[in-house]
Amino acid sequence: MLEDRRLEVLRAIVEDFVRTQEPVGSKSLAGRPGLGVSPATIRNDMAALEEEGFLAQPHTSAGRVPTDKGYRLFVDRLTAIKPLSGAERRAISTFLDGAVDLDDVVSRTVRLLAQLTRQVAVVQYPSLTRSAVRHIELVAISTTRVLLVVIADTGRVEQRVVESPGPVDETTLAGLRIGLNQALAGQPFTDVGSRVTDMPERYPWEDRALVTAVLSTLLEATMERHEERVALGGTANLARLGPDFASSLRPVLEALEEQVVLLRLLGEATDPRRVTVLIGHENPLESLASTSVVSVGYGTAEQTVAKLGVLGPTRMDYPGSIGAVRAVAQYLGHIIVGS
Repeated sequence: MLEDRRLEVLRAIVEDFVRTQEPVGSKSLAGRPGLGVSPATIRNDMAALEEEGFLAQPHTSAGRVPTDKGYRLFVDRLTAIKPLSGAERRAISTFLDGAVDLDDVVSRTVRLLAQLTRQVAVVQYPSLTRSAVRHIELVAISTTRVLLVVIADTGRVEQRVVESPGPVDETTLAGLRIGLNQALAGQPFTDVGSRVTDMPERYPWEDRALVTAVLSTLLEATMERHEERVALGGTANLARLGPDFASSLRPVLEALEEQVVLLRLLGEATDPRRVTVLIGHENPLESLASTSVVSVGYGTAEQTVAKLGVLGPTRMDYPGSIGAVRAVAQYLGHIIVGS
């Protein structure tokens, strides 16, 4: 266990390095309120922190900088998260409440997170496997084609075109629409298959081909894994942070182009009440070893419907990023599922 004073020295070094991007020396810390010790004592504490792996010295005559281990301890011992101002909270509410549909909500959330944190923002769309059916619509768009529209309780909309084996009968289509909504409205998407298995048998033989075609397309729409969709924004913020990356930005940018990578980065965030922070080499890819990810789930207290987060250099304003990510997730959860 670190002594309280050494922990304060580490905290001061992290805060100064995040702010200035310059190695921190003992003289600059000696004047900070709260430490109240001499530069010599601070040097001894810094040497001990370096020996334990919490700090590193880039050059012999330079000050110290935090290591991944040092950032981890700093984050784990955070006593306060930087709160958003009243004006910032009102701006979040107004900005997100103005969205017209789910795509607009996600797009606005990505832009908002990137602006608040000045990092790269990642937002996952609500997963169908964690959602319920709100409404199903069937619309004849030609004599042999039907548009199937599935609306989730999270606002997610799936559309598919059904190719009918024969002419589409409007009366049969209307009856099928009513039957599907009676059977599925309010039910989890994971239960859709079991609830429509015997539905074709309830229809006359001449209608079963259309009913079967619609149900087949419905199952494809609700069981496919294409729901693992993410939106990305703020990559331009990395340009101003170029010196923070050990080699170059290219590996980071290449990794961010892969959707599966983005999902893996958010994978640790499974609870809307707990923010997850991955620092440096804790990230799943070596190409992202110079970055940190702050993420959290959003939805209700009982269920996470999806995740969001920000990615930036390890020299990140962790209290500010954690506060922004948590606040935006709370607003987004309220909009998506009314939590």
